[in-house]
Amino acid sequence: MASRPTVLVVDDERDAADVYALRLQEEYDTEVAYSGEAALGAVRADTDVVLLDRRMPEMSGGEVLRTLRERSFEGSVIMLTAVDPGLEVVDMPFDEYITKPAEKEKLVAAINRQVELDRGEARAQYHEVRSKLSVLERELPPDQLNSKTLSRLRERANTLKQQLSDASVADADPDFRSESDIAAPTTSLTSRRPTGNSS
Repeated sequence: MASRPTVLVVDDERDAADVYALRLQEEYDTEVAYSGEAALGAVRADTDVVLLDRRMPEMSGGEVLRTLRERSFEGSVIMLTAVDPGLEVVDMPFDEYITKPAEKEKLVAAINRQVELDRGEARAQYHEVRSKLSVLERELPPDQLNSKTLSRLRERANTLKQQLSDASVADADPDFRSESDIAAPTTSLTSRRPTGNSS
């Protein structure tokens, strides 16, 4: 029997971490970590998605994210945080950014989307860039929408789109519609990570 995707919820607010894990346990194998250090110890080779709070004491979500990528973590990282994004997120290697509070349906749609993507492929890279553009265009003040940083991000998105073997996929795929239009897939998903307990 194929294993279900594994989701690690990381938040220094224990009640918040436990609530999100409880909401998601029907669809996924969920685990929790209450600090950045605990998260780094809890991530395994078969961890599919990490839901990562950004503002935590001692080790921030940004530091956890950088460390995971330095360790070549192959899973996806979704920032789940109350911190409004600014242009600094352009250089952060996360896969998606969701601001709290987040409804279960929105989390399930984001997690399923990441499980279905193969990180490192053009489509996954394109989605990562489009996700950053979407959240920044929604959250930034008008006077920052035409910044050079955002313009470079748009150029990167266009370049990746052109590299896709079938550019029509990006146009038709619900992954790239606005978050409010995305419905959670109805089919069951299985983990795409190798099994094992290596950190």
